[in-house]
Amino acid sequence: MPGDLKIFGGRAHPALVLEICEYLNLAAGNVSALNFSDGETFCQIEENVRGSDVFIVQPTCEPVNENLMELLILLDAFKRSSASRVSAVLPYYGYARQDKKDRPRVPITAKLVADLISKAGADRVLTMDLHADQIQGFFDVPVDHLFAAPVMLEAVRDLDVPDLVIVSPDAGGVERARAIAKRMEVGLAIVDKRRTAPNTAEVMHVIGDVDGCNALIIDDIIDTAGTLTKTVEALKAKGANRVLAAGVHGVLSGPALDRINASPLETVLITNTIPVEKKLSLSGKLRPLSVAPLLGEAIRRIHENSSVSSLFV
Repeated sequence: MPGDLKIFGGRAHPALVLEICEYLNLAAGNVSALNFSDGETFCQIEENVRGSDVFIVQPTCEPVNENLMELLILLDAFKRSSASRVSAVLPYYGYARQDKKDRPRVPITAKLVADLISKAGADRVLTMDLHADQIQGFFDVPVDHLFAAPVMLEAVRDLDVPDLVIVSPDAGGVERARAIAKRMEVGLAIVDKRRTAPNTAEVMHVIGDVDGCNALIIDDIIDTAGTLTKTVEALKAKGANRVLAAGVHGVLSGPALDRINASPLETVLITNTIPVEKKLSLSGKLRPLSVAPLLGEAIRRIHENSSVSSLFV
């Protein structure tokens, strides 16, 4: 077994780092990071990590490139400081939507980022709800892929919504929505969506019966909320009563919060894989869910070389 368990975090999401450490009853590791006047990032580990089992918590959320570069620099610093194992914990994996060559002369950036993380010194990766499962294969190191479904299921059950139908906003999210619908023993509907441009989607039609029902839209990423709000309009047009939503990663960029506030959406559940504190003050419809216990338990099991998959049985 690797040495002592130590949890460190970059500047992307210090609140989540502290929650994970509280769950594990550990003090967060001491690391300093700053930017020079020309924008270069500098990091220094402020304690001995020789022989330690190190986990670096750093979602590559906004500002994406800065947080990604800081993660790479931290990985290099820990490898050069003789940690016995270094694991990159990415609650949110940025660039995940660029996972295939779907038009001429475009990169597969999700693979490029995976290569950078592997080459920088990560011995393994712990992440949550990747946009596409095949991204796990982009890495040259082991990947533990967590799902926020247990956290969402508990929150949805607490809402106690009658006549519920789970809705996938596109074909790609059907598996995620079906798993939750099966656990809750409720109906499933799918929205046929076509993307006309980046961050622009056109909802075509609803597959499934939502008339007279209460709909819960399940998605992995809520970015500009264009798909989400158009899905709400389509469900309302088909006779849905209440409409709620749940997203694992609340990117909520650009006009997202304005669109959510102006829509008939009742509640939007989002996890804290990305910092949400500032966004909560801008919309009373957002309800945060913490994935810190789930991440903390996965980290404990990885450290102890026990089963992570059993978390979802």
